[in-house]
Amino acid sequence: MKKPFAITLDVGTSLENRTGSWRTLRPTYVHKLPPCNKQCPAGEDIQGWLFYAESGNYEKAWRHLVKRNPFPSCMGRVCYHSCESACNRGQLDESVGINSVERFLGDNALENGYKFEKPAKKTGKKVLIVGSGPAGLSAAYQLALKGHEVTVKEGSPEAGGMMRYGIPKYRLPRRVLDQEIARIAELGVKIELNYTVKSIEEEKFGYDAVFLGVGAGMAKNAYIPGGDAKHMMDAVSVLRSMEGEEEPLLGRRVVVYGGGNTAIDVARSAKRLGAEPLIIYRRTRDKMPAHDFEVEEALQEGVSVKWLSTISEAENPKEIKIEKMKLDENGNPQPTGEFETVEADTVVLALGQNVDQSLIDKIPNLNIEKGVVQVDRFMRTNVPGIYAGGDMVPGDRNVTVAIGHGYKAAYAIDCFLNGKEPVDHPKKQVAEFKNLNTWYYSDAPKTVRPMLDLVRRQSTFDEVQHGLTEENALFEARRCMSCGNCLQCDNCYGVCPDNAVIKTGDDNVPYIFNYDYCKGCGVCSQECPCGAINMETESI
Repeated sequence: MKKPFAITLDVGTSLENRTGSWRTLRPTYVHKLPPCNKQCPAGEDIQGWLFYAESGNYEKAWRHLVKRNPFPSCMGRVCYHSCESACNRGQLDESVGINSVERFLGDNALENGYKFEKPAKKTGKKVLIVGSGPAGLSAAYQLALKGHEVTVKEGSPEAGGMMRYGIPKYRLPRRVLDQEIARIAELGVKIELNYTVKSIEEEKFGYDAVFLGVGAGMAKNAYIPGGDAKHMMDAVSVLRSMEGEEEPLLGRRVVVYGGGNTAIDVARSAKRLGAEPLIIYRRTRDKMPAHDFEVEEALQEGVSVKWLSTISEAENPKEIKIEKMKLDENGNPQPTGEFETVEADTVVLALGQNVDQSLIDKIPNLNIEKGVVQVDRFMRTNVPGIYAGGDMVPGDRNVTVAIGHGYKAAYAIDCFLNGKEPVDHPKKQVAEFKNLNTWYYSDAPKTVRPMLDLVRRQSTFDEVQHGLTEENALFEARRCMSCGNCLQCDNCYGVCPDNAVIKTGDDNVPYIFNYDYCKGCGVCSQECPCGAINMETESI
């Protein structure tokens, strides 16, 4: 381990700053929060692992990445990468392909058999985790690294939660998911499958803390006249049945009612099973909650969509009645009284999911509002020793958010087990685009990931989006502008007119200022590509 950096300057016999009276501002090196890091729901230090990746040290990049996220290969496929929307480079040309580099690092780790480092010693503390989805497994991973004994209890035949039973194989191959789950189990995490927890009060005996991550696996329903017909199904059941040995019997004409990502997943899956899927959605495309790139891929594959439409009747087992809608002045859909009939062998309702409250209702005094468990910023419920995360708590419902919940809960549980109170980390100044000197960055278009050919996308569950080659991943990582943090380019050292910048040779503190010679001209700050030098008011 490196020793703390220290350096002594030979400033001559005078104890007074030779240029201090000249300055009104003095330069200082700063460590700002990159916008990608700030945006990441999992809390990844994206800029940190990109720094190692761009030097070709992929294992070190992976190990830095998995400090927060144990599923880089999975997340490189299913994360909706909001970090890229926040990326400052997007204001220069195109955002850095963070998600594609993450996938490369994850796949490279699987290919090379990288393992997590087991803790040096065990604490003797035991934690029960209910549910093996991304929140539960993320918490299990973090707690195991801290030396706690973790048991995960899962009611399904396989672990993974909605990563397995809610995300189709064409987006997330099961071999990838299985390998990343197995690596967590190798830390000593016990995963008990086909185990239905009926009472937390009974199960928690023998455990020092409990984390609830059962997810939202109950499909929402809608009142549709004739909706109890045999050809009505829910999206959760359809996607779950895809994991069985036999494919679901949907028929040729499949109508999917809904506009979220789950509706898109069902329609695209139905297409691969040989059906002619039609999505019915009440609003226009720009109001659709599904991500636009998912909608576009579905349309490319032959999925049809009826916008501004709603199902009014489904009494006939082979057809449904649709009413056309129109948007009012507030953008809300209103009925028009115009109807049409559409043939349908199966109608799949994709209207969202609820939390199964049969378990949480039995926990005395647990605070539940609007069907979800209430938690604080550390994922603590109002019942001491019980924590919750993922889809069963308020917030966005996706894998990245759930992984972040697992990390936060594990931190709070570890504090609880050690008799400490969790604390918030101090907030850093966010690195803004206006403070970067983009003159130093040449045009470098974002690398586009290759796609499976359209014919195979329509007829197989082969993975649709492919990964980057090592050459492309290296190029993409090097597009990072290191916003707000020094990348050791030597610009400040080269442009200083007074030789007031000193190179230390230490990667942790690469440069310091000799204020005996600095006039406070600010050239170093202006020429810093990363915005990692602030000009601060000179103290008198």
